[in-house]
Amino acid sequence: MPQQIGDNIIRAEYSEEMQRSYIDYAMSVIVSRALPDIRDGLKPVQRRTLYDMYELGIRYDRPYRKCARIVGDTMGKYHPHGDSSIYEALVVMSQEFKRGQALVDGHGNFGSIEGDGAAAMRYTEARLMRITQEVYLADLDKDVVDFLPNFDETEREPSVLPVRVPNLLINGAEGIAVGMATSIPPHNLGEVIDAVKAYIKNNSITIKGLMRHIKGPDFPTGGLVVNQDDLLDIYSKGSGKIRLRGKVELEKGKSGKNSLVITEIPYTMIGANIGKFLNDVASLVENRLTTDITDISNQSSKEGIRIVLELRKGADVENLKNMLYKKTRLEDTFGVNMLAVADGRPETLDLKQLIEHHVDFQIDVCTRKHKTLLEKDLEKKEIQEGLIKACDVIDLIIEIFRGSKSQTQAKECLTNGMTEGIRFRSQASKKQAAKLHFTQKQATAILEMRLSRLIGLEVEALMKEHQDTLENITRYEKILSDYDTMMAVIVKDLNAIKRAYARDRRTAIENAQEAVYEETEQKEMEVVSLIDKFGYAKIIDKPSYERNQEAIHREYRYVFPCMNTDKIAIFTNTGKMHLAKIEKLPLVKVRGKGVPIDNVSNYDSQEERIISVMSLTEIKSSSLLFATAQGLVKQVEGQEFDVSKRTVAALRLNDGDEAVFAGISAHAGSIVLQSRDGYFLRMTIREVPFQKRNSLGVRGIRLGEGDLIEHAYLLDASCGYSISYKDKPLPLEKLKLAKRDTKGTKK
Repeated sequence: MPQQIGDNIIRAEYSEEMQRSYIDYAMSVIVSRALPDIRDGLKPVQRRTLYDMYELGIRYDRPYRKCARIVGDTMGKYHPHGDSSIYEALVVMSQEFKRGQALVDGHGNFGSIEGDGAAAMRYTEARLMRITQEVYLADLDKDVVDFLPNFDETEREPSVLPVRVPNLLINGAEGIAVGMATSIPPHNLGEVIDAVKAYIKNNSITIKGLMRHIKGPDFPTGGLVVNQDDLLDIYSKGSGKIRLRGKVELEKGKSGKNSLVITEIPYTMIGANIGKFLNDVASLVENRLTTDITDISNQSSKEGIRIVLELRKGADVENLKNMLYKKTRLEDTFGVNMLAVADGRPETLDLKQLIEHHVDFQIDVCTRKHKTLLEKDLEKKEIQEGLIKACDVIDLIIEIFRGSKSQTQAKECLTNGMTEGIRFRSQASKKQAAKLHFTQKQATAILEMRLSRLIGLEVEALMKEHQDTLENITRYEKILSDYDTMMAVIVKDLNAIKRAYARDRRTAIENAQEAVYEETEQKEMEVVSLIDKFGYAKIIDKPSYERNQEAIHREYRYVFPCMNTDKIAIFTNTGKMHLAKIEKLPLVKVRGKGVPIDNVSNYDSQEERIISVMSLTEIKSSSLLFATAQGLVKQVEGQEFDVSKRTVAALRLNDGDEAVFAGISAHAGSIVLQSRDGYFLRMTIREVPFQKRNSLGVRGIRLGEGDLIEHAYLLDASCGYSISYKDKPLPLEKLKLAKRDTKGTKK
């Protein structure tokens, strides 16, 4: 009977299926991608890359190989998740400014501390560092870790590397999984080894006791940890916040002009944040929050960080330092979350648990290593004993070989004393041969033995080698049977690693007071704001304006007096008002350079057009009149624009309409609307009603089809106002007064 389609349908609850699938995905990300293993402190991509380099023979004492070759081989054999993740992991493992201990020796452009990316993998080369080969990958041939099939079961890869130091502490880790993240700072290799030795000596040691050896994080960028008292709590909980500061030195110069030099930066500042720091310092100067800095220069090189802030004579250095700590990333926090995969599941661990897991792993590695060595030496002992015994009866063995018809026949005689079919010179030899009982391995070794081994010195060497083997067996058995002996072996390895690779601490640990700086109160003064037709804004002092008044009004589109503590209100054709602080505009000379108004406000020169700019103080004590292209008008009380937001709606617009005029109406007697078709309507200001900011307005003029308002003019009753229209002067105050919502006069 043919199978029905319905027979293969599996009915399942949708929510349960989604839950199960998501959990499977989440666990895959957590265990197989994003979080490091507690034992070797490596993520799968890092582990696979290092193992592939080891398998390819790209050792520290051999030539560099192209990174493209390493990435391709790793992806093809062990990590089928794209080349970018493999190359990124390779690059990070080579960057000494990101890791406590670089594991890869990169040759070429592998990026910089300032955030420059590495060159493409086809250009760069790499090989293993010596410490990686000797401390992270040694003894893989001694069955110290389990090997698993790769993704297509054509290769085998280690489930974990036999790392002999707590790499999770030394190099730190960072990763984002599903619903969890890890962030572990790097530590000093020598201090971590001392802490491991202290734990081995006393398993009941406290975290405070361990911290007598591990003072705190040791970041490759140096800097200072300034909350030392919080570290015990952080290491006890496995989470917390570390406060970091850069190292700032005062360099004295000539004529009393000194410089602040930043020689070390917080670990969190590496990359693009160095550029952001420079911009933040420049903003402090531009916004006149400090006048102590006269110049900023980044003189960093391969030798190290050097950011120089030149100071004015008599600058308050301590106050400036505190301002930098408070207002820039020169002081920052590093969030600690010591999360790792332990026993197949993610777990937040304290300092002692991290070291405890490492020591347990080392005991397992050491046990498996010496079991393998013991098995090999027991086998070697068996063979050596057979060869020594063979040397004593070598004449008989040669007689057996010469009298045998085949190798199998000779081997049977050596192992079981079977003499049938073998020609002996005498019956005594035959009887003696019948007493031979070599093992299979001994018989094979005797058959393969060269005659040169019978030389006197060779026999002595064999005896010496046998004695060494017996000593090794005794030593291995003692290591495997005695805990203290095994611990002594582990400690001996740690001491050798510390002697070879430990270096001085780079990050200082201290308790520092909260950075407090006194903000210098800005001296209030009257200035004049200038904005040109290109949207560049600046302020000048009032005496400069008075000396150049005529030229300024000729060259600049918007000119108005204000206080340096005021704000400017920018009204645009979209009906919005953007506010900008006057203090953010540069105070310069008349010919000095301004800044784009876009940079100090939300105004977008690509999407909007300015129709008016005024002082907010003047607006608040007055009222504004607005006119739109479709002829709508309204007045708004100035107090409505006294808002904290940087952008608000000044008026609501119909579809296709735009604002064409905004002006102060408190002292105006009448308003004139001018249309594109040449109609002028003059009406008293009382004709225009007061409305709210978000209102639409009322019709001010009745426009013909296709006609639009081009401009509006506010007239003061006490003075005349003439414009040029069709190359003739047109006195606006002489226009006939009319009612609102009429057509006006054609000119």
